[in-house]
Amino acid sequence: MRLTKFTDAGLRAVMYLAVADEGVSLTTREVAETVGITYSHMAKVISRLRHLDVVEARRGRSGGLGLTSLGRRASVGWLVRELEGGGEVVSCEGDTPCPLRAACRLRRALRDAQEAFYASLDPLTVGDLVAAPTGPVLVSLTGPRPG
Repeated sequence: MRLTKFTDAGLRAVMYLAVADEGVSLTTREVAETVGITYSHMAKVISRLRHLDVVEARRGRSGGLGLTSLGRRASVGWLVRELEGGGEVVSCEGDTPCPLRAACRLRRALRDAQEAFYASLDPLTVGDLVAAPTGPVLVSLTGPRPG
């Protein structure tokens, strides 16, 4: 199974926010630059993460992005399911529907494999993803912040 770029960006953002200093407020632009995603794409990702209550955004002089308590303890499997949108692995319908769809066993097998993939991620939390050695590498991606 292959994750979308959207999900990849979401996981990168959540991991980076998980290791950011509590007192430091990061902007969407800073997160995007640090994890190598375009600003416009990251803005869409952050919007979705806010909708899921994984990320909070505060406006104003002391504003910025941060993980919510849900974001810190979220199951990676749940997060990937939400970011991926729950679509089918293969499309049997559409403009040219598959002629085997009424008696096909492949669709069910692929759906089961997809769920097994997500289930293997369910026990992991965002905290697990940023444990050493990953967390220190994430912290090292940015230099000292001005001010």
